[in-house]
Order: sequence, then C-alpha cells, then structure tokens
Amino acid sequence: MLHPGGTDARALTPIIQRFAEQYRVLAPDRRGHGRTPDTDGPMTFESMALDTIRFLEQHTSGPAPLLGYSDGAVVALLVALRRPDLVSHLVFVSGVYSLAGWPAETLDADVPEFMVDAYAEVSPHGRAHYAVVVEKLRRMHAQGPTLTPADLATIRMPVLVLVGDDDDMALEHIVELYRALPAGELAVVPHASHGVLVEKPDLCRDLIVEFLRPDKPETFAPVRRAPSV
Repeated sequence: MLHPGGTDARALTPIIQRFAEQYRVLAPDRRGHGRTPDTDGPMTFESMALDTIRFLEQHTSGPAPLLGYSDGAVVALLVALRRPDLVSHLVFVSGVYSLAGWPAETLDADVPEFMVDAYAEVSPHGRAHYAVVVEKLRRMHAQGPTLTPADLATIRMPVLVLVGDDDDMALEHIVELYRALPAGELAVVPHASHGVLVEKPDLCRDLIVEFLRPDKPETFAPVRRAPSV
C-alpha cells in the first residue's frame, strides 16, 4: 500500500488494520516521508516508482496486489506500467494520470498543522524540514504525471479505480482514466471525500476484497465486459 503525499504509512492505518486480518500488508514510507530520509534533489513520481519497484523486488516473491492512494496512486500506476510482472492487481484510489487531473488548489493549498505535527513525530530531519518536502511536492505536482489514455491502454492487469463522490479530483478525469483501462473497474463511494479510505474503511475493504476475487460471477448485461463474438 502506498500512502498519499505529505503523509506516511500511518495515514493508511484504518485500511491496513482491516486487511491485516487476512493479508500480509506492506506499507513503506516513500522518500522524504515518514521515517524514510529525504534525498538531495527534486522529488519525482518516476523516482518514487523506481524506489517502489526495488522494494517489491526485495519483499515480494511474485506479482502482488498494489494499492496506491492519491500521490501513491500515481506512483502505483507508474509501477504497473514499468513493471507489470510485479503487479497482479492495481487499486488506484483518488489519484490522477495527467496534469489536467489536479485540482487548481493543489499547488497553492495551505498545509494543515496536523500534517506538520505528524511529520515531526517520526521524521529523521525534524519539523523544520517539512517545508522543504512541501516545496518539493508542489514542484512535482506542477510537472506530472504526464500519462495519456494511450499509455493507460497498455495496462493489462485488473485495475480498480476507487474515488469518493465528493473528491477534489474531478470525477470526469477519474472516469476518463477508468474508460482507458482495458480491465478497469470503477467504484464511486457515496458521501466520501478525498479521505475515502479513512472515512469509509469497511466499505472500501469490501469493495477491494470483491475486486480481488478470482471467481467473479458473470454480470447480467455487460457492455464493456461483453464477450466478443
């Protein structure tokens, strides 16, 4: 599981707890987040994807389900593109595939104090360094991701696109992403915002478990998934 930007794996605690009863859950802190040290130079989605690929190579023995949330969803999407042999299923939560998907306020939003406090609790760099991380994230968001529907069409593994109905990621952008994925599934969670995994962890768990089922029943009147004649 890959956490949102500006936070760390603790932000996934509600959903991790619900999956840990049945699954082995790995939730690393990305570079510059949580307990993982920052590095010199800019943050990029590509560098974080490479970090994640190395992590999966070291800690998994074959293709595994990969969940990414917000910035983590972008990273997970890049991992699925670059190394599909490592990803059996992708759960893409409240993210974007191109610059057009970011809300206008993403680059200018004030950082809530609780996020600064959480960073200071565990970061090896101390509280003051969070401002450096935030600036790196703003620059990263201004430059990417830059994927296209044609890129998405090359992703062959099953992908669950999950979003709250009141997310600040535009629903139109999310639907574009879903439609471009050959094996995409879409879940819009009612009465949920960008905090969907925290706000509705039980419902999200059930949706994800259903998505991971190997024995899915046929639907009554499929359109996208209609068998070819």
